[in-house]
Amino acid sequence: MPPEDPTAPLRVVAVTYSPGESLAGFVESLALATTRPVEVVLADNGSTDGAPEAAAATHPHVRLLRTGGNVGYGPAANAGLADLTTGHALVANPDVRFEPGSVDELLAATARWPRAATLGPAIRTPEGQLYPSARDLPRLSTGIGHAALGWIWPGNPWTARYRREREEPRERPAGWLSGSCLLIDVAAFRSVGGFDPGYFMYFEDVDLAERLGRRGWLHVYVPSAVVVHEGGQATSREPHRMARVHHTSALRYLSHRHPGRRNAPLRAAFRAGLGARMLLSYASGRVAAGAPFQRRADDVGRGRVPGAAKLARPGRAAGGKTR
Repeated sequence: MPPEDPTAPLRVVAVTYSPGESLAGFVESLALATTRPVEVVLADNGSTDGAPEAAAATHPHVRLLRTGGNVGYGPAANAGLADLTTGHALVANPDVRFEPGSVDELLAATARWPRAATLGPAIRTPEGQLYPSARDLPRLSTGIGHAALGWIWPGNPWTARYRREREEPRERPAGWLSGSCLLIDVAAFRSVGGFDPGYFMYFEDVDLAERLGRRGWLHVYVPSAVVVHEGGQATSREPHRMARVHHTSALRYLSHRHPGRRNAPLRAAFRAGLGARMLLSYASGRVAAGAPFQRRADDVGRGRVPGAAKLARPGRAAGGKTR
């Protein structure tokens, strides 16, 4: 594969749905995030607040792409990448703020991990918490334990194992990375058909990671790149609808992982358990919020992790993505 042209614009896709003032911060923070030119595509799902139009009118490198309606996160991201076949592209939520040099850190990591289909930064909340964005793929034991106990016992071993919260931040492969900010190898992404359009929102990043992983691709966490994610805008506007979408997406993902007649009782159990949890989340904000994070971002600096030069690389200790 020929090396990527560092002078070519990097495609940055943001899926917008009335993003408000956060979009201006997203676009402006990109200026210090990379020395490479960028072209920003706003895949808009029917915004009514005028923010995407204002950003496109103000910044010549920002283009508005109307998807035709509220088609969901994955389909809109697919549309924003549809004309690309090679190289890397960045997909991020419009309420992300990029720390200086963060995108260049992700791009530099592609040389260290040539089999990386996706690379993700350390993600902080505005309050300084380090979001557990690099997780294992859900398994029956960890998935059930996390879903059932995370909201009442956030330090339980299943949640900690699934979210890898007891590890120090280091550059490493993960089962999946949060779709709120992903650097994507476009050829790898297209080889599996991109995001599954059957997911309106949530779990499209988990599903993508699993399908890519089955083809031998890696998903690499790069904590020397740091972004701040406001998060929760869609959930705060329509909490019950988003809870329903979240649980429906979880059911779709788990059902696809356990197909066939012999797994029918298991899928029925998933449906019953997730349905009960969804109803409980309607009544309890604590259930809806899920497991609180167990680590603050004290050890993640502004764009660097202390000792970043000692982070794991291929052949060293590491070996070979609000929920």
